[in-house]
Amino acid sequence: MANVSPTRGDMSTHPDVSEMRARYDRMLGGHDVALVDGPVFLLGLYCAVSPWILHYTTSQPALVTHNLIVGIAIGLLGLGFTAAPARMYGLSWAMCALGIWMIVAPWIVGDSPDAGVAVNNIVIGALAICLGALCALTAARSTRTT
Repeated sequence: MANVSPTRGDMSTHPDVSEMRARYDRMLGGHDVALVDGPVFLLGLYCAVSPWILHYTTSQPALVTHNLIVGIAIGLLGLGFTAAPARMYGLSWAMCALGIWMIVAPWIVGDSPDAGVAVNNIVIGALAICLGALCALTAARSTRTT
């Protein structure tokens, strides 16, 4: 009787391994996109809806619009990092700038924000700075090795 059960062999002996690796590298664009882009998108989504989650739509109407616009911008950066990483990773430092802006925005855009609003924007800003720096480091590492 023939052995028809699948066996796990070494992929390096597969005849199309070089073509599969090249296709995989082209798909990723040389970047580790899966590690950073999802959290960037989720951060943008949270930033956009945070005024309604924390219920400061009536006390800080200017910050509601501000967080919605900045959240959409961060989310679009995350989608761009996923869709066209070779083109978009140059904008990683823009994400850091958005993070710095989010930290100072409650006092510039808002009208004497309470502690919850300030802490929310500071946390979003700090995460944006960290993720933007991680995107920039990922892009620098992958362009250096390719």
